[in-house]
Amino acid sequence: MKLQELAYTYIRKAEKVFEDLEQAKSFQPIDASKVENVLDEAKRYLEDAKYYYGKGMFETSLASVAYCEGLLDALRILGLVIFYW
Repeated sequence: MKLQELAYTYIRKAEKVFEDLEQAKSFQPIDASKVENVLDEAKRYLEDAKYYYGKGMFETSLASVAYCEGLLDALRILGLVIFYW
């Protein structure tokens, strides 16, 4: 799949999510294990980014690290972690 097609596919998927997305009606407390699960996922994306970088697959590497940053930013915006870029 070409980079242009891949970008289009991901954009369409994200647009679909925004079309169907519903905000939770009531806030549920977030336990530390759920935050840790998201941090683990972010770490896996970072490891993927380094792996693909080493293979010369720079587009995939960039996409992976962007996912990592997105998860970290979401946690920061929610006030669940503290860090500075």
